[in-house]
Amino acid sequence: MFLGRRTELSLLTKRLDYITRTGRGLSVAIRGRHQVGKSRLAQELCDRSGLPYLYFTAVKGASVIRSTGRFLTELANSHLPTSRMPAPGDTGLDPDGAPRPGLLGGWGDMLRVLAGALPDRPCIVVLDELPWLSEQDETFDGHLQVVWDRLMSNRPVLLLLLGSDLHLMQRLIAYDRPFYGRADNLLLGPLNLAETATVTGLTGSDAIDAHLITGGLPGTLLRWPAGTPADDHLRDQCADPSSPLFTVPEQSLASEFPNPDVARRVLEAVGGDARTFANIASTAGSRAGAISSGTLSPLLRQLTDDKQILTADQPLSTSAGKPALYRVADSNLRLYLSILRDVHTLTQRGRPDAGYSLFKNRWSSWRGRAVEPLIRISLEQAVITGSVPWPEAQAVGGWWNRQFNPEIDLVGADREPIATRIHFCGSLKWLGTPFDNRDLHELHEGARQIPGFDAAHTGLIVVTRSGADLPADAVDVVWGPDDVVAAWQP
Repeated sequence: MFLGRRTELSLLTKRLDYITRTGRGLSVAIRGRHQVGKSRLAQELCDRSGLPYLYFTAVKGASVIRSTGRFLTELANSHLPTSRMPAPGDTGLDPDGAPRPGLLGGWGDMLRVLAGALPDRPCIVVLDELPWLSEQDETFDGHLQVVWDRLMSNRPVLLLLLGSDLHLMQRLIAYDRPFYGRADNLLLGPLNLAETATVTGLTGSDAIDAHLITGGLPGTLLRWPAGTPADDHLRDQCADPSSPLFTVPEQSLASEFPNPDVARRVLEAVGGDARTFANIASTAGSRAGAISSGTLSPLLRQLTDDKQILTADQPLSTSAGKPALYRVADSNLRLYLSILRDVHTLTQRGRPDAGYSLFKNRWSSWRGRAVEPLIRISLEQAVITGSVPWPEAQAVGGWWNRQFNPEIDLVGADREPIATRIHFCGSLKWLGTPFDNRDLHELHEGARQIPGFDAAHTGLIVVTRSGADLPADAVDVVWGPDDVVAAWQP
């Protein structure tokens, strides 16, 4: 079952059309976190296109000899014509197509063999987990550039380069690397909220709950029984120690942070809701004290800019503001670090009921904060579709001062983090009670402190899970869960 990804499939199909029309090759670097569906997308493209293809997946830690041997075997057994393969003695193949270990060359030779096996008609070559090939051979990027420029780019081939290590995949096409300028860059994110609603068969707040829990990861969503609310699904999952709700984020942590080092402690501190620099330094510190600024600052840059596993939110207004607030970018991993890891421990000890009770005790509070970035990006999406009356609001964030008194949940502006105009501000209430006059009074009082707020021209919006009990025309827009989901509908 293949879900969503219409935009990505369309972009890749257009490249196949170009290759068919011109007879020239194109390459695309597709990066995304573990379990986001990169491999499934590439396989779906291969299947739908009907073109001959090679799909090779690297193995982490494999030797060059073993890896190239697997590559030759997969090439010989692929959909690409084997009649163009060089003679067995030139490639390290026996006459039956099996590799002969004593004659295997390095990755430079293997890429030349691949180029020689390409047919005269359009085809697809997928190299999955490319960073692991670079680990095996530090000259791989250079060989790939030479073979692409001289032998492959003038052939009708779509070369897809896949990788889960976002930093290394970015480095592959960076300006100081050999393959710079040769591959289009496609960042594959999770499924969007509307796709989550379709997969789970849920609507409104139930669909939003499912999206927050799964992070929109396809592999996790496919295990969600259609029409099952979050509470019921979590009760079942708490009885299964091997549930993907536990294993997927656990595997992601193990692959990207195999050692319990300072970076791992920083990530776990943020996942435990340490949001400010000072709180992170204290929480992730050791017996010797808090982490020093000289150590923490570059670590946070690495986790936000390179690994993109953290996000730094800045207060949005017409003036520069502090402090930045950090959060785990993937809501599934964020939930795991905050709640599900403790739930998993109880489940493994044979106490699923206690695990579910723990989840219920922490869930509402966690959800109230975790839903904020989803609402903000949904409002940005609504601006694009014209669903809200502020077409010039290109950025949606929040605002706070150093004392966090007040914190304004929603601020829409023409740009970020320093805007020239504030178009709207608003409040988000995701609890079990309606947004009422008391909440409205707090919004009015807090909004006046936002630099750039103009009571005569700045709009007001309320986003609430349980409706609003307000006088008519008290605010410009009231959004409920169905409106949030509808913002993502095509």
